Amino acid sequence: MQANQIETSLNALLASPAVAKMLDHLRADAARTLAEQSAIAEMPAPPFQERARAQYYRGRFIELGLEQAAIDAEGNVIALRRGSGGGPKVVVSAHLDTVFPEGTDVRVKEADGVLRGPGIGDNARGLAVLLSLLGIMDAHAVKTVGDVMWVGTVGEEELGNLRGVKALFRDHRDIDGFISIDGLKVARVVNQATGSHRYEMIFRGPGGHSFSEFGLPSAIHAMGRAIARISELVTPSDPKTTFTVGTVRGGTSVNAIANEARMTVDLRSNSTGELLRLEANVLAIVTEAVADENTRWGSDAIVAETRLIGDRPAGMTAEDSPVIETVRRTLSAIMPEPRIVLAASSTDSNLAMSLGIPAVTIGGGGEGGGQHSLNEWYRPTEAHLGPQNALLTLLTLAGMDGVSAPVLPRRAGT
Repeated sequence: MQANQIETSLNALLASPAVAKMLDHLRADAARTLAEQSAIAEMPAPPFQERARAQYYRGRFIELGLEQAAIDAEGNVIALRRGSGGGPKVVVSAHLDTVFPEGTDVRVKEADGVLRGPGIGDNARGLAVLLSLLGIMDAHAVKTVGDVMWVGTVGEEELGNLRGVKALFRDHRDIDGFISIDGLKVARVVNQATGSHRYEMIFRGPGGHSFSEFGLPSAIHAMGRAIARISELVTPSDPKTTFTVGTVRGGTSVNAIANEARMTVDLRSNSTGELLRLEANVLAIVTEAVADENTRWGSDAIVAETRLIGDRPAGMTAEDSPVIETVRRTLSAIMPEPRIVLAASSTDSNLAMSLGIPAVTIGGGGEGGGQHSLNEWYRPTEAHLGPQNALLTLLTLAGMDGVSAPVLPRRAGT
């Protein structure tokens, strides 16, 4: 059914003079989009401090015809563009936040056609592409069949813990499909959500002088026992499952028995089952490490507290779903023989996939590197392909009034 339906709808779109003009317009809009990308990158958006960028984004939504744009209680910027009726509700989103703390120099510098600056690709590119897409649809007075919800999310990075999309799907239960614009490579299609659990483990003990009170158990020694055992864990390569002790700190002096030590642990898997299995093993290791340190010194003074500080669900959008089949075909329509790669990653799409809502994360176009570093760079090589792919994907899924029927089915109960 759906392969023929997708082909029919996409061919109708490609044959439409209005769509052809929009695709040309997106190519011509590349320089303006790049300038806005640079401007957005220079707006600081540290974790949990996205307000300034959100206000800018809301203003741009209003300029582009979404007069009811608002910032919700979590900090997301949300606006609804209604369709002609009877179609699905599709979300198009990009995340507002960066990984860089307050005070980071986020100025963008250009040299030899390359832009350099923290966050210039992740995710200033996605944010600029979303605005370009919305602007083209507004300029050409495009009406979709289904409703389209435009969203700038907060909390996608690090310990933001996907708080933005968690709030979005909590407050809007009638979403039928989800498109996230994140990353750069247009032929890289994320259809699998890498789940993660992140912990802070805090080891506590009596502490004391390293010489005069030798024989007391050490919080650092207990933590060291745990780290050593965690490092020996064996995890499957398929589904890919990983772990790392990311940070450690503790102690007060070189000649003191540590009374406190802390570590953070990142656990990831493309399988919920494997993630839970790995988590159980790590938690058991911490308990054993505490017991061993206490036994070593004939004590019961060492204790450990484990705090879950990050929880990103795993999930998948099937390869034969309308969303993934649509992206395959739209890429083939704008690129000669695209080498499409279906990938797993941790993005805003995790939440939708975990709920069984068809979702995909697509690239904004261009090329770059150094994401999450101060040396991040971006080169706008064929950058227009990102917004072109996003436009065709959205119109195929939601339908274009008078041109094509939507291929994304409405979910039961929506």
